Amino acid sequence: MKKLIYSFISATTLMAFTMATPALAQRNSMQSGSAKLHQDMRKLWTDHTVWTRDYIVAAVDDRPDAQAAANRLMKNQEDIGNAVAGYYGQPAGQQLTALLKQHISIAVDLIKAAKAGDKAAQQQASDKWQQNAVDIATFLSKANPNWPKDALVNMMKAHLSTTTDEVVARLKHDYEADVRAYDAVYNHVLMMADALSDGIIKQFPEKFKAS
Repeated sequence: MKKLIYSFISATTLMAFTMATPALAQRNSMQSGSAKLHQDMRKLWTDHTVWTRDYIVAAVDDRPDAQAAANRLMKNQEDIGNAVAGYYGQPAGQQLTALLKQHISIAVDLIKAAKAGDKAAQQQASDKWQQNAVDIATFLSKANPNWPKDALVNMMKAHLSTTTDEVVARLKHDYEADVRAYDAVYNHVLMMADALSDGIIKQFPEKFKAS
C-alpha cells in the first residue's frame, strides 16, 4: 500500500513539474534576455566613463597616450550607437553616434580651454556641451515614450556635472577629490544605463519573450 502511495505521489510531482517547466523556462528566458541587455548596456557606458577618465588623465598630464585614449573613446560612441540601432534602425544609431561624438569633441575643447585658463573659450565650450546634452535627451525621448525628455535632460546634465568635477579635481591635482568624482561619475552612469535598458524592455517586450 505504501509503495502504491509513493508511486502516486512521485507521478503527481513529476506531472506538476513537467507542466510547470515550459512556463518556468519562458520566464527564465525573458529574465535572461533583459539581464543581458542590462549587462551589455552597463558595459558600454562603463567603457564611456573609463575611456573618458583615461583621456582626462592623459590630457591634463600631457601624456603621449591622450590621442589613443580619444580614439578609443570615439569608438565607444559608435558602439553605443550600434547597440541602439538594433532596436531603432541604423539611421537612428548613426544619429546617436554623431551626437555622442559631439559630446566627446566638446569635452576635449573644454579640457583644453580649462588647461589654458581661457575662461571665454571654456564658457563657450560649456554652453555647447549643455546644448548637446539637451539634443541627446530630445533625440532619445522621441525614440522611446518610456524615456521622458525632462528626466533624460536631468540625467545628461548630471553626467556633465560629475564629469566636470572629475576634470576640475584633476587639474587642481586634488587626487582624493578626483577619485571621489570618478566614483560619482561611474555610479551615475550605471543608473543611466539601467534606465535606458528598462525603457527598451518596456517598449519592445516581444523581443524579450522566450522563442
